[in-house]
Amino acid sequence: MPAPSGPQVTGLLLAWSQGNDEALDELVPLVHQELRRLARRHMFAERPGHSVQSTALVNEAYLRPVNSRAVDWQNRAHFFAISSQLMRRILVDYARAKRYQKRGGGAANITLDEPWMGLAEKGPDRVALDDALTALAGVDPRMSKVVELRFFGGLSVKESAEVLKVSADTVMRDWRLAKAWLAREMGKCEVGNDT
Repeated sequence: MPAPSGPQVTGLLLAWSQGNDEALDELVPLVHQELRRLARRHMFAERPGHSVQSTALVNEAYLRPVNSRAVDWQNRAHFFAISSQLMRRILVDYARAKRYQKRGGGAANITLDEPWMGLAEKGPDRVALDDALTALAGVDPRMSKVVELRFFGGLSVKESAEVLKVSADTVMRDWRLAKAWLAREMGKCEVGNDT
């Protein structure tokens, strides 16, 4: 199946948010492949044998926005950014629950770089990264959002700029600063290249 166009997905999202359930029925098959790609991207960083599988992650992330029509969908990029954010939240919640059950353990290094953001080691400390992102959001919410969109959502600079309604240059500047800030905050990240 060819990739759906941005306007096609955006139109269906808007129709769905206005109460058209048939639009949702049309939307699901169009976005399912991309949601699975996002889930695989998130799961790439997890340890082998993780009890949450990418299909379950897609289903869980899909159920959350479906139950909240109140989202004011802007466009295709916004939909995938929200979906990716939900997937990250699910995995962070899972990691927090596991950490609560089993204190300690060695935290893996996380590299904020592409492709696959340099996640060479499985099982990065999602809780530490989430805590660092929360702290960054307190300092600069937009920089934190850039990390969410690019690192977790896999959005390009252009797509991130579109979602945030800023220039691509602003996204790149925020991306470089956020990587440096997170590396310092976590004390164990390697900062990758600027692309």
